[in-house]
Amino acid sequence: MIRCIAVDDEHLVRELLEDNIRQVPFLELVATCKNALEAMEVMQREQVDLVFLDIQMPRLSGLQFLQSLQRPPLVILVTAYEKYALEGYNLQVVDYLLKPFSFERFLKACQRAGELFRLQQPASPRAITDFFVNVEYVQVKIVVADIEYIEGLKDYIKIHLSSSPRPVLTRMTMKAIAEKLPAEAFVRTHKSYLVAVNKITAVKRDLVCIGDKEIPVSDFFKENVTRLVQGTDN
Repeated sequence: MIRCIAVDDEHLVRELLEDNIRQVPFLELVATCKNALEAMEVMQREQVDLVFLDIQMPRLSGLQFLQSLQRPPLVILVTAYEKYALEGYNLQVVDYLLKPFSFERFLKACQRAGELFRLQQPASPRAITDFFVNVEYVQVKIVVADIEYIEGLKDYIKIHLSSSPRPVLTRMTMKAIAEKLPAEAFVRTHKSYLVAVNKITAVKRDLVCIGDKEIPVSDFFKENVTRLVQGTDN
């Protein structure tokens, strides 16, 4: 999970960023701040991995704030002024969102941040191989290697397994199940689908296949599948 803050002096932009962040499964919103000084206070008491940062703010600009940090986290600039893009990239920001931006563009920036964040993390000493979920007051063991794909249904998920014709239905969000699973072993193809990479047998235009099962690929997550195919070709 990537812990992030949104820093912007415009109330409506902060609300938009907050709403967008809550829709991205691997992001956790720590705080929203209306200026750089508030952001400094938050970063002194909280772990922050990613900052969505406006540039033009009163007293201390976003770029001045960024330059003041000895060990800056990942940063995605959010601004209405394209002229600041080059200066931002010189400071090694992850991406540059020009207002107004679509959720699709926002998500692509988050995916870039996610890739960089994973590269920065130390190797896990032990990958999770199984876990338990609650099914009608019974704790059922799920073996990670047995999972074909996971389907989200609001506050419930269906875990489809190779060993069973019937999926396991449990009360859990997609965000919660994604945290349990090894990120490199699963690919998000849709806001409601998480697919085991090694179970995919074919990739079509808007679908991935596990045998005769077809799982949708949305426009928002198509880049994940494209990257997977290109990586396999290499």
